[in-house]
Amino acid sequence: MLKVGLTGGIGAGKSEVSRLLVEHGAVLIDADRIAREVVAPGTPGLAAVVEAFGEDVLAADGSLDRPKLGSIVFADAERLGVLNSIVHPLVGARSRELEDGAADDAVVVHDVPLLTENGLAELYDLVVVVDTAPDTQLDRLVRLRGMTEEDARARMAAQATRGQRLEIADIVIDNDVPLEELQRRVKDVWDELVRRAHGTQEDPSSRSAQE
Repeated sequence: MLKVGLTGGIGAGKSEVSRLLVEHGAVLIDADRIAREVVAPGTPGLAAVVEAFGEDVLAADGSLDRPKLGSIVFADAERLGVLNSIVHPLVGARSRELEDGAADDAVVVHDVPLLTENGLAELYDLVVVVDTAPDTQLDRLVRLRGMTEEDARARMAAQATRGQRLEIADIVIDNDVPLEELQRRVKDVWDELVRRAHGTQEDPSSRSAQE
């Protein structure tokens, strides 16, 4: 099994890269999706979030009002830390369960938005970073996700810097390109991951970039 950590700044296009990797045969463990599952109605995770932030973070149907919670934590590093201390252990436990269920020869891709921020690089055989210019991130968040520029900048500022992500990268996928070119680059990365999974990889300490 090859354990891959996939990360990138908000708006970098990491979700598209993970989707393409799944098409090629990767087993995807999506930390964002799991993070939603562990705070679903009726879970201990949601109860802990409500205890920490109050019932104002609940929607009318009793589910977590994620935009409301996001508006609270992404502008306040201390409160973001509180949320992370609740959710991250739950996500980690569920991720390990899913990984244990994968085949021995699988390429398991852990899609982890905060991999850099939480110092998780050592948990994986290698780290793939989806990279794009900050101006591109901002444009995508405002134009495609409907965020205000202020909110988008706050979300970006709450994450690691571009330099910090690149520092831990074993493979970099530059996503300041059209979709067709991104597809080609992801295919090249997939071929490399398969080589490594089958024991024909280079020294894992060496760094490579897909440009």
